[in-house]
Amino acid sequence: MSEPGAVPDAPVRPVAAAVARYAGLAGAVLLSVAAWLGGALPGASANSELPDLWRAPHGPAALGCWLVGTVLLVWAWWSLRWGAPSARWAYLTAGLWLVPMLAVPPMGSRDVYSYACQGWSWTHGVDPYRVGVAAAGCPWTDTVSPIWRDTPAPYGPFFVLLAGLAVLLGGGLAGTIALLRAIAVAGVLLAALCLPGLARAVGVPTRRAAWLALACPLVGVHLVAGAHNDAVGLGLLLFGLLVLVRRPGRPWALLAAGVLLGLAVAVKAIVVVVLPFAALAAVLGRYTVRALLRDGGWLAGSVVVTLAVTSLATGLGVGWVGGVARSGESQQWTSPPTAVGFVIDYVGELFGREPGAVAVVRVVALAVLAVLLVALWWRSWTALRRLNDVQQRVVRPAVARPRVTLVGAGLALAATVLLAPVFHPWYATWPLAVLAVATVSVARTVWFVAPCAVASCLTLPDGANLARFTKAPGAVLMTALVVAVAVWAVRAALARRASVR
Repeated sequence: MSEPGAVPDAPVRPVAAAVARYAGLAGAVLLSVAAWLGGALPGASANSELPDLWRAPHGPAALGCWLVGTVLLVWAWWSLRWGAPSARWAYLTAGLWLVPMLAVPPMGSRDVYSYACQGWSWTHGVDPYRVGVAAAGCPWTDTVSPIWRDTPAPYGPFFVLLAGLAVLLGGGLAGTIALLRAIAVAGVLLAALCLPGLARAVGVPTRRAAWLALACPLVGVHLVAGAHNDAVGLGLLLFGLLVLVRRPGRPWALLAAGVLLGLAVAVKAIVVVVLPFAALAAVLGRYTVRALLRDGGWLAGSVVVTLAVTSLATGLGVGWVGGVARSGESQQWTSPPTAVGFVIDYVGELFGREPGAVAVVRVVALAVLAVLLVALWWRSWTALRRLNDVQQRVVRPAVARPRVTLVGAGLALAATVLLAPVFHPWYATWPLAVLAVATVSVARTVWFVAPCAVASCLTLPDGANLARFTKAPGAVLMTALVVAVAVWAVRAALARRASVR
């Protein structure tokens, strides 16, 4: 039986589903083996250079397991991108893939060691927003990647609080890492619990939404094994959106959603771009400016109070805003603006000049992002206003309203991830999760599934990013892609304009 409001998809053949399930499991096991052989172990080199890993005692075996495992896991996820046989099957398979990654060393990144040291700094009376972990005297500094040892924490006070608790309860580095991973797993579980409600509210099959959001290799490798704080932030975000979608206009629900979204912002600042769309989801009844100010005001007030209480309770204030600004010091071609800046610099060098275009292009990209976010919000607001008076014949207004707001929020997250100065693979899980529950058209899922599949192949088990070893060719390819997308967007806009005439 199909789910209420769901759009039917083509049935999945049992044999194909079984092959995908066990191919993905084999890939997860191989990745776990790679983590033990050459993962981001505390005693391993934190410089994460490819030659060091290759020359390590088990380096070739680790790289081989990582390569084969990544291919199997990405292929298995991609092969069922139209949807799993059932929601239960999707949850069981995604959980099966995550099991081997629960008890492995950190892999794909060394960020969890930064979390541990930032938590240690806070518990020892040092403000992690003022100094880096090296200056704070963290005893585990040698496990942190060199680029982050002197950088203040870019994370919100709620996550610093969680990291501090992990340090206090962990009793050492191993215990702290284990607790940080437990926090990440809790975030993934919270997100998994929210997916069915959000998908049903929009009319998306849960079996497709759960598969896309949970079985993605980025979730197992980076959110679970890598213990990235994106997991807990994402769980809080989806929970807050679910409360708004299920109980719009109810003061208690708006306050509860505000607390959840405020805590999500206090984990990672990217959640800020979702708040204007959350205010739209908060409205009950007709969409008017008065209703938006009333219901959105309850939500905004709760978010602000939550942030203020969290900042005061931890004694950290708003110093993390400066840390966010400094997180862009890393330069890699995986960020489209940074890649374009690289190419402009390369061209300038051919003519004997040094344009220093990276910083300029990044500023331009942020300006474009600001305009794009406003345009996305206005588009959502206009669409919702049309629902006031137009009787929907194909889709019920009860389904159309959350769909508009969630699609807007997902696109806002995607734009932020793509136009930000820095891109890391796990950043893609933010728009992936929201768009997975908001995108009704099966064909359109490819636009955000394909980039996630590519992003899953960008790191090595010890945390090295392949972008570091492919700077020039990667920048050229990314710039060519940016130009192609820009040309397509302009031609599509002109075609729409001509059709209107």
